[in-house]
Amino acid sequence: MTDALLGAAALGDIGQMFPDTDPINRHRDSAEMLRAARDAVRALGWIIGNIDCIVFLERPKLLTHKQAIRERLAAILQIDLESVGLKAKTGEQAGPVGREEVVAAQCVVLLEPAARAAEV
Repeated sequence: MTDALLGAAALGDIGQMFPDTDPINRHRDSAEMLRAARDAVRALGWIIGNIDCIVFLERPKLLTHKQAIRERLAAILQIDLESVGLKAKTGEQAGPVGREEVVAAQCVVLLEPAARAAEV
């Protein structure tokens, strides 16, 4: 999600903002990185219209946790809960996800100019 925000605003990626060669980034809280990306995007005059994420994992099942995850993300990003989409997909026991070798995520962010949002 942090990479999606940074990429949507052409701010590079998480490795540029938080290089793994800097000891201060070792064990850094991912919520802190997401807040920093949010702030960097806002500093350029953008607001988050919505964000949608798919998590690919076999286990654990996310159904009972999805609402809490969405609420936490909305709070971190300071956006409405309705603007946070979250889906979970299994690998149906095929491929690296299905064999439980990896967990992956894909996120898409819609950024809107803050000036246009203020007009609405």
